Amino acid sequence: MTELVIQGIGGRMGRVLCEMIAQRDDCKVVAGIDLHDGEQDGIPVFSSPAGLAGRGDVIIDFSSPAAVEALLPYCEAHKTPVVLCTTGLSDELNLKIVQLSRSVPVFKSANMSLGINLLAELCKRASAILGMAYDVEIVEQHHHNKLDSPSGTALMLADAVNEQAGGAYHYVYDRSAVRQKRDPLELGISSVRGGSIVGDHEVLFCGPDEVITLKHTAYSRSVFANGAINAALYLANKEPGLYNMSDLIAER
Repeated sequence: MTELVIQGIGGRMGRVLCEMIAQRDDCKVVAGIDLHDGEQDGIPVFSSPAGLAGRGDVIIDFSSPAAVEALLPYCEAHKTPVVLCTTGLSDELNLKIVQLSRSVPVFKSANMSLGINLLAELCKRASAILGMAYDVEIVEQHHHNKLDSPSGTALMLADAVNEQAGGAYHYVYDRSAVRQKRDPLELGISSVRGGSIVGDHEVLFCGPDEVITLKHTAYSRSVFANGAINAALYLANKEPGLYNMSDLIAER
């Protein structure tokens, strides 16, 4: 049985994770990290990674960039594998994550949904077939409490298209400051924040007289929680390195 620690256990995703893990027989939650020491449904919760004192086989993180930064030294000291699901990380913090992966197994994905990662592969395929003759626009929608914009998933999808195009595109997030014709090498990314939208991502390939749309809609947070749990189980026996959903999918 794989013992899991959840950073951000008191948040929306943390609670969904606890509910889903409680229904499984291959893993269990042994501790959590959140803002204050205490207990949640019989699970000990600590305000700092130091309180864990080595508990857990893998840590799943759904928190904040600041909490991620505080977690990395603990993972390094205890050689604890970690699944990082938090988005909006700085370039500096991403570099620290890469450095950590040289001595600790790290799983990092902007989106833990299997469907979204399939969508990224479909975006690459569409980009390869349609080429630069089609304008690419991405529209992402999330609930009004989401802090980062655009979403990490939207950037992941943009990167998938851009990688296939040899890095030719530059990303445009707001056209209100300029009055000019669309640059053919633009890749537009638009954000919507409202209500309780869990996550909606739409990639449009707009060509002469036709539009091809690839879309994914998440109706509950369970799709992300399930992916994170599977990633943790996958990571438990891995050698140090930086892993993502493509690695997990390849072993299915």
